Amino acid sequence: MTTAPMYLRDWRAWQPAGQQHGPTVSDPRLSTVERPGGQSLPAMLRRRLNGLGRAVCDMLAELDPKGTALLIHASRHGDGERTLELLYALAAGDVLSPARFGMSVHNAILGVHSIASGNRRSLQALAASGDELAALFSEARGYLAEGEARVIAVFSDAPVPARFVEHAPPSRGTAAVALVFTADRGRRVRSEPATDTNIGAHGAPQPVDVIDWLACGAPLLSPRRGLAWQLDD
Repeated sequence: MTTAPMYLRDWRAWQPAGQQHGPTVSDPRLSTVERPGGQSLPAMLRRRLNGLGRAVCDMLAELDPKGTALLIHASRHGDGERTLELLYALAAGDVLSPARFGMSVHNAILGVHSIASGNRRSLQALAASGDELAALFSEARGYLAEGEARVIAVFSDAPVPARFVEHAPPSRGTAAVALVFTADRGRRVRSEPATDTNIGAHGAPQPVDVIDWLACGAPLLSPRRGLAWQLDD
């Protein structure tokens, strides 16, 4: 089976400066502000989102100012804090807020962005138990193969609430990245069998790993699939 080509045309990312690990990445496409402003959103919508959600919306506004792109958003845990608050309220017998529930679901960030931007294209939200990046790439390739001119794929996550840390894989911190893919322009994304014999020791790719991949060019490993993604120059 021939894999449809996919090219990285542009990207934006957000990682708070205080959470950066390893060498400091210096790139104008990476924001390191501690508190994203959410300036792309009206105040009423801005109040609904946490910092991660505001960062995603600001990145999408930069990459798709006319609100015409097809969007995919993947997150392993979503807004864990908000979900946990709802569960605590349910356990206490309190009445749940429909508005808070609406903002706890996986497609909430894209929903807010679509309202603010007027984007009425297909919006897709994914969770894949650690295989989010592979799922994003697969979905993006599918849309491009069907004739879409471009697809914007967003990958974001934050550490789970402290109470559940021991039940979740180690987190490398809060971060988000938005990737603009096309079928014929940019840096080609290639996947090859991983040559790292110790690939099983690597955790599932997180947004921070994608930022390192974009900035430094090292292969991005997918332990579950035994693959290494690379960007052509």
